[in-house]
Amino acid sequence: MSTKIVVAGGFGAGKTTLVGSVSEIPPVTTEAVMTEASVDHDDLSATPTKVTTTVAMDFGRITVDQQLIMYMFGTPGQARFWFMWDDLIRGAVGAVVVVDCRRLADSFDAVDYFETNRRIPYIVALNKFDGRLDFSADQVREALEVSPDVPIVDFDARDRTSGGAVLKTLLRYALQSNAAAEPVG
Repeated sequence: MSTKIVVAGGFGAGKTTLVGSVSEIPPVTTEAVMTEASVDHDDLSATPTKVTTTVAMDFGRITVDQQLIMYMFGTPGQARFWFMWDDLIRGAVGAVVVVDCRRLADSFDAVDYFETNRRIPYIVALNKFDGRLDFSADQVREALEVSPDVPIVDFDARDRTSGGAVLKTLLRYALQSNAAAEPVG
C-alpha cells in the first residue's frame, strides 16, 4: 500500500532538506538558482547562504514497512508558487508544516492554509537551526494560532532519524484523525 504526505511551510524553512534527509531514493527537486528577480520577494536575512529555491515541488519516498510506502511531496514556500498547493495536497493523508522559529511570520500562511482547509490532518515541525529554537512549542502554538489538538514537534531537518520521527508523528496523527472521522455504520 502507498500513501502520500505533503511537506509545506515558509520560504527556507527546511522542506527540501527534510525530504532529502529521509528519502530512500535520491530526491527529485526543482531547485533553481535564485536570481536578482527574487531580491524584492525573498527575505534572505536569516538564511544568507541560501542560493537556490524550490520552484515546483520536491519528491521523495520512504518504505515504512513491508506493507507501507510513503511518498513525500514538498511544496514551494514562496507566495508566488502557492497556486500549486491545492494540486499537491490532492490525495494526501496528512501534511507537515515545517517552521523556522527565527521567522515565525513566514509560517502564518502555511498554517492558515491547513487550519482553514481542514480536509487534511497536519502537524507542525519546528526546525532547529544551529541546534536551537527561538521559541517553545507553546509559544509557537499561540503565535501561529494552531489548534490545541495539532501536534507540534521539534526536529533537525538534516538528520534522518529526527526527520523520521516527524513523519511517524504525522502518520500516527493522520490515522487517529481519519479513524475519528469515519462514519459509524
